[in-house]
Amino acid sequence: MRIALLIAASVLVGGCSAGKTGQSEQSDSALPAPQGTTTSATSRPTSPTTTAALRPPEPGAEIADVIAFIEAGQAADVTRYHTATRDGATTDLGDDVAFTTPSGKANCMTDSQHFGGALACLVDLAIPPLQPPDIYGQWKGNWVDFPGPSIEVGSVHGDPGRFINGTGPELPHGAALSFGDYRCRSDPAGLYCVNYAHQSAARFSEAGVVPFGCLQKVTPPADIGEKYSC
Repeated sequence: MRIALLIAASVLVGGCSAGKTGQSEQSDSALPAPQGTTTSATSRPTSPTTTAALRPPEPGAEIADVIAFIEAGQAADVTRYHTATRDGATTDLGDDVAFTTPSGKANCMTDSQHFGGALACLVDLAIPPLQPPDIYGQWKGNWVDFPGPSIEVGSVHGDPGRFINGTGPELPHGAALSFGDYRCRSDPAGLYCVNYAHQSAARFSEAGVVPFGCLQKVTPPADIGEKYSC
């Protein structure tokens, strides 16, 4: 009888010990994984650009802050911006895009056939560049070319060029449109556009053109009003 009791007590002690061991293993497996073992879009570390994305960049802002602001805009469906309308007639632009800001102060369009998809805008500038001396032809001080490594404001054009097709659909304030190397965001402060290939950007508004990134004001060619270059 005494031997049976001893065997039963030994079994109980062994069972309790095994239970504690299993509980310890379960607790260890529930510990959080070390930082850096997994990555996800939601766990991206915060940075100064998070705050910058909430307000329109001012002159002198870092290119990272300008890009963050543009990318914070609500993505627009680019398929809606492959047409332009003039006098009620709509033209299919193929791979090119066209859009205008809600105020109508900026009418922008790409031209892949003649200019490799470079962006150009007609901006209703309050003070456009004056026509340089000894330059003849139809001067358009509000014509802005933004191929990426440079921005040219004001130039001579004998015809409407790409804008002969009219204007594209409205890009609402807060919306961002991606196309080619570009992304543009419409905002009450102006139209902000970045060219990722050259890490250059600009704000187009009635007040003028504000460059960001590598763009610096340079002496323009004789037939150009103002120029910014990387």
